[in-house]
Amino acid sequence: MARTATRGRRKAPARGKSKASSGGGLLPWAVIGIAAIGGIIAHDHWKSIQPMFAGQSASMTRETAEPRPAVRKDVSPKQVALATPLPKAVPPAPQSQLLPPATIPTPVIQPVKAVPSPLTPANPETGTVAFGYCGQGAHINCVGDGGVFWYKGEKIVIADMASPVVDQARCDGERRVAFAAKSRLLALLNAGPFTMNAAGKAEPSGAPRVVSRDGRSFGAQLINEGLARKPGAAGGAWCA
Repeated sequence: MARTATRGRRKAPARGKSKASSGGGLLPWAVIGIAAIGGIIAHDHWKSIQPMFAGQSASMTRETAEPRPAVRKDVSPKQVALATPLPKAVPPAPQSQLLPPATIPTPVIQPVKAVPSPLTPANPETGTVAFGYCGQGAHINCVGDGGVFWYKGEKIVIADMASPVVDQARCDGERRVAFAAKSRLLALLNAGPFTMNAAGKAEPSGAPRVVSRDGRSFGAQLINEGLARKPGAAGGAWCA
């Protein structure tokens, strides 16, 4: 009887081992079944699960890509914060670059017309400009005929003489005298400063003046040289 009891006691542990071995054999199969079920569920809901994995992988990539300064153990956190370089501030663009330059209006220069001052015998005018022959353009300082010239845009008629006009010559002799008088008057005007004295009121035909230099009239010189006559004298002698 004692042997039989001993044998029963020895068999009891053997039963426990078989139960443990059977339970340990089922655990791997349960893990495999759970993994398979999870894989099926993940496959069916992959579209909704994929953004979650993508966001986590991107954040992990940024964290690994950004280098972090190594913190020394013997340095306090305050010194580390002071040693960390601050981002450079971008200076603001100057106001001159943001706004286009304002256009500056160009003033229009208007030609100033010479206004002759009134002359009197006691207030003569002195001329000191260079003259040329008048053409088709504006007449400023030029000689038109033996007794007519323009001074600063004003038409002057020599009052103490009368000379033939080139365009109104009645014969070749009168035309030659008109050319000679015109050339002589140009030479007298360009010889130096001259004086003009008023001899009447200005008219559309011109302002009458007595032109002289050193007290000698230009009209008297042209008359003495045979290139002009006194005002009112007969002009038939030019065409002999």
